[in-house]
Amino acid sequence: MTTEAALAIDLGGTELRAALVDRDGKILAFSAVPTQAQAGPDVVIGQIEALAATVHAEAPAITVVGVGVGAPGPLDPLAGIAVGPPTLAGWQDVPLADILERRLGLPVRLENDANAAALGEWRFGAGHGARSLVFVTVSTGIGGGVVVDGRILHGRRGLAAEIGHMTITNEGERCVCGVVGCFEAIASGTALGRRANAATSAFDGSTLRRLSANAEVTGRHVVEAARLEDDLAVALLEEEARWLGVGFTNLLHLYSPDVLVVGGGIANGLDLMAPVIEATIRQRAMRAYRDVPVVEAQLGRHAGLVGAASLVLFDDGNLAARMPVGPSTYPDIRRDFKG
Repeated sequence: MTTEAALAIDLGGTELRAALVDRDGKILAFSAVPTQAQAGPDVVIGQIEALAATVHAEAPAITVVGVGVGAPGPLDPLAGIAVGPPTLAGWQDVPLADILERRLGLPVRLENDANAAALGEWRFGAGHGARSLVFVTVSTGIGGGVVVDGRILHGRRGLAAEIGHMTITNEGERCVCGVVGCFEAIASGTALGRRANAATSAFDGSTLRRLSANAEVTGRHVVEAARLEDDLAVALLEEEARWLGVGFTNLLHLYSPDVLVVGGGIANGLDLMAPVIEATIRQRAMRAYRDVPVVEAQLGRHAGLVGAASLVLFDDGNLAARMPVGPSTYPDIRRDFKG
C-alpha cells in the first residue's frame, strides 16, 4: 500500500525547513538549511526546490500529493502571494504558490507561519478535539493564529489575528512596528530578556549572568534561573506572567476559544507562570471566559510543518484556495512577476 504525504515547508528568516508529513501528523523525513534571506526570492525559492528534493530522497517510496508552505507575513493566502515579509529581503508581492506549483509540479497552499502552527496544534496537538483555539507563540516576538469552528481566521488579505501588535498599555519600550505598548514589546521573550539585562550587569555574580556566561541574558535564562529558585528571576517571571495574563484576557474576550495554546521558547516556563497567569485572568476576565484552559503547545518546533501539511492533506475548509472568495487582491501580479 502506497503511503501518501504532503511536502511541508517552513520558510523562516533564519532557517528553511522541510518535511514529509502523513495524515496522522507524523514526520517521515526532515531536513533544514540556513535561509539565504538577504539574497532575494529567486535564491530562496531555489533553496526550497533543493530541500524538497532532499527530503523526498530520504523517503522515495512516499507519494507526495501536494505542498503546504508556512511563511512569514504579511501574505495573501487566498492568492498565494508573499506581500512583503520583513525578514526576507526583496520579497515584495511574490506569487510564491504559483512559482512553486510550476517548479515542483504539485498543488501548493500558502499560509502565514503562525496560522500554520495554530492549525497543527488544533489538528494534532494541544488543541486536538476542540472546535476553536487561539495559539500564541512567545519567543523573540509574539505571534499567533486563531482557529474558529475548524477554520483558520484569515480576515482581510489574510491579516487577521496579528496578536503581537495588540496594544495592552500606553507605556514601556517602543515596538519594532513603531508603536508604544504592543503585547510583543511588553511580554515577548526579548522584552523579558531586556528587563533581566537592565536588572543585572556582567560579572555581578548573579545567577542570571552566570547562566548567560556574563553575556546578554535571554528570556530562556530567566526561566532556567527561576527553576533554580533565584529570587530575581522569580520576580521577573511573575511580571512576565502578569503581562501575559493581560494579553490572554484580551484574546479570550475577542475570540472565545475552547482552549488557549502557548508555544515558543518562553512556554517552557508556562508551569511556573501558570498561577499568576490564571490569577490575572480571574481578576480581569468576565466570568464566562475564566474557565478556558491555558495549556502548553505539544508539537514544539514542528507545529508549523504539521499545520502546513494539513492544508494539503485535509479538504475540510482549511484550504484557503478553496474558500469562497472574490477576485484576488493582486490580480496582475502573477502575470508580471518573472520568478
